[in-house]
Amino acid sequence: MSQTSQTGQSGTPGRYNRSFGGLVGSMIVLVLVVLGIVVFRGAFRDTPDYEPDHIDYLELVTSVQQLGLKPVYPPSLPDGWYVKDASYLPGDRPAVDMVFTTADEHTAGIHQEDASDHGLIATYVGEAATEDDTKPLVTDLGSWHSWTDTDGDHAWTTEIGDDTVLVYSSGDADDLRDLVESLTTAKLDPSTVS
Repeated sequence: MSQTSQTGQSGTPGRYNRSFGGLVGSMIVLVLVVLGIVVFRGAFRDTPDYEPDHIDYLELVTSVQQLGLKPVYPPSLPDGWYVKDASYLPGDRPAVDMVFTTADEHTAGIHQEDASDHGLIATYVGEAATEDDTKPLVTDLGSWHSWTDTDGDHAWTTEIGDDTVLVYSSGDADDLRDLVESLTTAKLDPSTVS
């Protein structure tokens, strides 16, 4: 047998033309195939709607009241608001914390603790927040001081016994003021809270 019949006609392996244009063309085809797969899979996938748990904050308030404490709370929430977190931290200096989502998807909260108003403001509102004494607010719970942060966050503070109560929000200032005006420490009947 001759050597040419074993290795092919020329004796060298086959070669193909390599070019930059061919490389770019194959990359474009590859990207289009991947995008097609993503679109195809997305067309047949149902993405479930996420609905966060709404916490019954009045149940927490009732529990804390049964310990002999007087937490500050709103008797009801404004339309569209819900509680996304509520907690009680026991100890020598107990704290009650409630965090709300407002109707316009901002965060608001009430924090009550035996701590300085400046410390709570720095933690929950911002270190650059300043007190604004031109907006006095007096409710059944006492005299409230107004605070504003450079980011547009708003807060109100008051003293109730040894505790400082901080009410804060990244949302509408008027809605926050309405929340502050609604706050109470009224005793709840545990049998009516579910």
